[in-house]
Amino acid sequence: MAKQKASRPATKTAVKKRSGVKAAARSPARKAVKAKAPIALPKKPARARQRIAISHHREEDFKADGLRAYAKYRDLGIADATHGLAQAHVIRLQGPCDPAEVSKLHFHNVEFQMVYVLKGWVKTYMDGQGETLMKEGSAWTQPPKIKHMILDYSDDVELLEVILPAEFKTVELKA
Repeated sequence: MAKQKASRPATKTAVKKRSGVKAAARSPARKAVKAKAPIALPKKPARARQRIAISHHREEDFKADGLRAYAKYRDLGIADATHGLAQAHVIRLQGPCDPAEVSKLHFHNVEFQMVYVLKGWVKTYMDGQGETLMKEGSAWTQPPKIKHMILDYSDDVELLEVILPAEFKTVELKA
């Protein structure tokens, strides 16, 4: 049996012919744009490699060293593990709620903030949303710099809060 010379499939030949026609039909302006050197975009600095963060519930980990004097915070180790990319903590608001201390309009200079109610309830106010009662299992995001405040909460409320970046400023406003 004689060997047959491998031939190019007809579809590849047709594609090559078509692409040749297209290349010849392109305008000189388009060719000039392609000839320019690519624009170099500034490179983002490499972020340090994230570590695993494991946090088990321990009562002694709740500290009164956070943003609010009426709350205890349990740091979940996320800020250290992500080198400041994010932070997460469990917050226990200390009851009973004192609106004179708690209900202060403010905003946080953050990129992302999410709160999830683990236990109890909390009544919030957010600019553009109004008053909302959040109960166990409720979750919400607060867009960057949104004006908000806590209006009331149950004596047993616990919240999970995730914020980016870990370090941020809070600005209190006059109501």
